[in-house]
Amino acid sequence: MNKKHFTVLFVMAIIVFACKKGEPIVTQIEAFIGFQKPANFPDPVYNFANNKVTKEGFELGRSLFYEPRLSRNNTITCGSCHIQSSAFTQHGHDVSHGIDDRLGTRNSPPIMNLAWNKAFNWGGGVFDLDLQPIIPITTHEEMDENLENVYNKLRAMPKYTNMFKAAFGTEEINTARFMKALSQFMLMCISSNAKYDKVLRKEPGFSFTTEELEGYTIFKDKCGSCHKEPLFTDGSFRNNGLGISPVNDKGLYAATLVETDKYKFKVPSLRNLKYTAPFMHDGRFLSLNAVLEHYNSEIVATQNLDPLLNRSKLGIALSANDKTKIIAFLNTLNDENFINNKLLAEQ
Repeated sequence: MNKKHFTVLFVMAIIVFACKKGEPIVTQIEAFIGFQKPANFPDPVYNFANNKVTKEGFELGRSLFYEPRLSRNNTITCGSCHIQSSAFTQHGHDVSHGIDDRLGTRNSPPIMNLAWNKAFNWGGGVFDLDLQPIIPITTHEEMDENLENVYNKLRAMPKYTNMFKAAFGTEEINTARFMKALSQFMLMCISSNAKYDKVLRKEPGFSFTTEELEGYTIFKDKCGSCHKEPLFTDGSFRNNGLGISPVNDKGLYAATLVETDKYKFKVPSLRNLKYTAPFMHDGRFLSLNAVLEHYNSEIVATQNLDPLLNRSKLGIALSANDKTKIIAFLNTLNDENFINNKLLAEQ
């Protein structure tokens, strides 16, 4: 692994000193280096000037992310719907399963590369990562709690008063510090070490196969307008022709009440698709083949359909060979380092 180009949470400083008999003793000391921009990524959009990532803040945020007291009956954590082994999604569920096994209406989006996000949620409505956790904590189908109850539960635990003091210099638990701590953890959930990244960074021993390279070429021509490299999303909201769902989810319109925003949903990143099925905002497709066939032949011309899907014909013409090669390329976006990073796991 080329660590110059991989976001690392901790580096190990090696100190060698002599014991009484003159024999060397090697001791490893953890040193936190904070947020590091991957070499092949653009500058982040998150305002780190207002919330610098520190070791203490990150550890507090990680603990809160896996803390069940954030939910009404102390059973649901952020990590319940955002599971690391599934690239921080709820793999296998079409829509999220929350408290008391209540069902939401949308698929759990991944927590990944959020420092480059300008808007959050499938249907928008939040434009600051520091505000995002309010929604799952207070939503009836998710954690069904209110913030003051959460803070009171945390204030009763010396573990958290001590951690807040270490992170922010005070034991006082309030919304600003609580949200910033969670952001510090989520900001470090960076996926940047897939085969694609290694090839683009010209790391020794990594190159695309012929099929992957051909798939990359097709991808850039057919899919790259919305799924822009290297994040594989342009962060926009678009109507991709899924049609009107049984629950009549209007997407971005619910946040803006602007008629032209009806049925527009956030363009997701295509990283780590191996771990995040099912796909789309409502989890309707179980496989990548089904997703690609949707674009090939199943586009529905609903209100505000994206113009890119309605040019000479509805959809994007994809042969069986095209789909095979595109999937071969998409598999180069899977990042095992990310889903196995122990520092992002519950401690």
